Amino acid sequence: MSVNDDKNGLIYLLAGFGLGALIGAVAGLLFAPKPGEEIRHELADKLKDAKGKTEDWIAEQRKRGGKALESDEAGA
Repeated sequence: MSVNDDKNGLIYLLAGFGLGALIGAVAGLLFAPKPGEEIRHELADKLKDAKGKTEDWIAEQRKRGGKALESDEAGA
């Protein structure tokens, strides 16, 4: 196995944990004893936060990927 395979496996593992946490949070909100409107507002807020964090993570990964490509090209 190469280093890239190990990194991809770790990324998939972390993505799986994140998705599981998100599903668990949504299920917790949906089954909570609160009025529907309040739950919808909380859910919308949580989804906006998750979207922002995901976009930040993607931007960070793209920057890291670009730096890795630059260092590979410089070493070649």
